[in-house]
Amino acid sequence: MTQETTQAAGRPRNAEASDALKREALRLVREQGYGVSIAAIIKAAGVSRQTLYNRWSTKAELLLDALFELADMQVAIPDLSQPGPRRAVLTTYMREVFHHVRKDADLLRIFISQAQSDPAFRAVLYDRFVEPRDLIVVDVLRDAQARGEIAQDRDPALISAMIHGAFWYRLLLDLPLDDDFAAALVEDAFRGAA
Repeated sequence: MTQETTQAAGRPRNAEASDALKREALRLVREQGYGVSIAAIIKAAGVSRQTLYNRWSTKAELLLDALFELADMQVAIPDLSQPGPRRAVLTTYMREVFHHVRKDADLLRIFISQAQSDPAFRAVLYDRFVEPRDLIVVDVLRDAQARGEIAQDRDPALISAMIHGAFWYRLLLDLPLDDDFAAALVEDAFRGAA
């Protein structure tokens, strides 16, 4: 018996091989930059080229999966069933996002660059990274609005777009994404509270 699990079609996939590829891809890109070769990633992971290409079409897609999986483990979705001011909830969430992003800012800038010339990659980046985080912020803001912490005439989706616009601007220009900036963004979002 092997550790592989059978898929509906094709050859079995080994979760350990996928984990090794993601781990080594992130490590090598952090150490050597995006120019690291697929061959180096495969060698470090101890798998075949076919193993990689059975899972991902490009190095960028492999890195997206690796980074998103890491982000999901490190940044908790706010629990809106808990009591407490939503300003504090959103500040904590944004600080966690910024802390995680600071580790891989160069990689995220590469993703943005790749997304400009590759519509399929752009769709994956939006679906797996941008939109889920936008919806989390919108949910917190809507909850704050329902609790009377934000005026009813404020648009949570627009506020979220402004928060994320400031985030991407700072990321692209390599400006600080620190705790103070996270707090300032949230403070501004809650300005004009009910």
